[in-house]
Amino acid sequence: MTYTYSLPTTPSFDGKGLFGYEFGPLKQKGVDIYYVVVDGGHDTFMVSKKITRIYYVIEGSGYFTIDNHRYDVSPGMLVEVPPKVEYSYSGRMKLVVFSSPAWFARNDRHTKWNRDAIGHESSAPLPNASQWSGLLGLRVFGKSPVGAFLRMNRLAWSHLPASVTSLAPLRRYGEFSSRVARAHDRRGQAFSTYFLRNRPALELIRRLVERRPRNDTLRVAVLGCSTGAEAYSVAWRIKTARPDLKLVLHAMDISGEAVEIARRGRYSVTDPKLMDSNIVERMSGAEIEEMFERDGDEVTVKSGIREGIEWGVGDARKVRVGDLGGPQDIVVASNFLCHMPPPMAEDCLRNIARLARPGGYLFVAGIDLDVRTKVADDLGWRPLQELLEEIHDGDPVMKTYWPWHYAGVEPLNKKRADWTRRYAAAFQAPASDRSSGAPVDLQAAPKVGAPTEFAE
Repeated sequence: MTYTYSLPTTPSFDGKGLFGYEFGPLKQKGVDIYYVVVDGGHDTFMVSKKITRIYYVIEGSGYFTIDNHRYDVSPGMLVEVPPKVEYSYSGRMKLVVFSSPAWFARNDRHTKWNRDAIGHESSAPLPNASQWSGLLGLRVFGKSPVGAFLRMNRLAWSHLPASVTSLAPLRRYGEFSSRVARAHDRRGQAFSTYFLRNRPALELIRRLVERRPRNDTLRVAVLGCSTGAEAYSVAWRIKTARPDLKLVLHAMDISGEAVEIARRGRYSVTDPKLMDSNIVERMSGAEIEEMFERDGDEVTVKSGIREGIEWGVGDARKVRVGDLGGPQDIVVASNFLCHMPPPMAEDCLRNIARLARPGGYLFVAGIDLDVRTKVADDLGWRPLQELLEEIHDGDPVMKTYWPWHYAGVEPLNKKRADWTRRYAAAFQAPASDRSSGAPVDLQAAPKVGAPTEFAE
């Protein structure tokens, strides 16, 4: 039985002036507990219908405005806000929040904007419950009808052949179900992963680095590296293709526990820690022998592959070029952005884009396709066409999640006019700094040669 709880690896919610993490799910029903980082304040004033909220100030300072009265707060203070009382809070604080009973749809009524959080944007319309909120929060005998609908979809979809699910009416139904899943499911990071998870993506990386000059230095960043499988897979593919290159690979994850496992590079194939998957199950015996030293039921990544990898704990939404020692030739940011709400994922991806040098490459899989397409178009990324279809379908497990799970990979649809952009997961950054319009100094920023097979 679990008696202790850690924070999720990504925020459970993100607002204009704060972000927060939800503990649990707890065994004690009827209560929610959150850790909230306030940088400005809650964006609105609100009135709770039935929930009492208790705030404990861990650090920082600010104030609560409750029933039109201001109450200054400091570390060690407790604030109780009962139902049916208007309130908001402002400042720079870290809070623990207890909500009883647990949150439910349509409990909160927003009354006005909090200027401390949103500045001069207070003329914007107040947030209203979406057309989905009532349905998504509905419970019948404690169960969610939407959850039952998605479980039914999972069962039905798994028994239908691709020739049927690809038909236009079924495709439209699947797209509707996927939208429901993305709105309904509670998002959260998972540490289940595999070595050589997307082989076509690794093959494209190999083709790119094959064109580097001999004895060159190659800078690669792997964000959301989890317990290390993806970073080691990338390093292995590069080093076996081009042992003459000096590889400087920065691997980063928000979870210190995951990074520590990755840094050790030692894995049990029978009792995986932190993960619920056999991390080497997609590898052949020859590949395992090439990549690992084996000791009974444990495998350790060989020192030659581990050499040159620098591990770090950090938030991909905040990492800067300087944190990585300079612009990167290749940036890999796959299979973690899907666990963020779309607005947060978009902000994170825009920040990640700054890490690639002009003319560098970005690999971005496992993300809402509307978000990826929007950012790619805005920033002028060139979608690479080589192995496009293979990379899109390269993670077989994620394909099976669609359309009943928010992280499911949308089936490739060549009938879409934008399919060569929408389904591309590998991109080349513009060969100039779009923020300044300055051309790239190719001698100052050595270029990974563009494959001649790539189509525009």
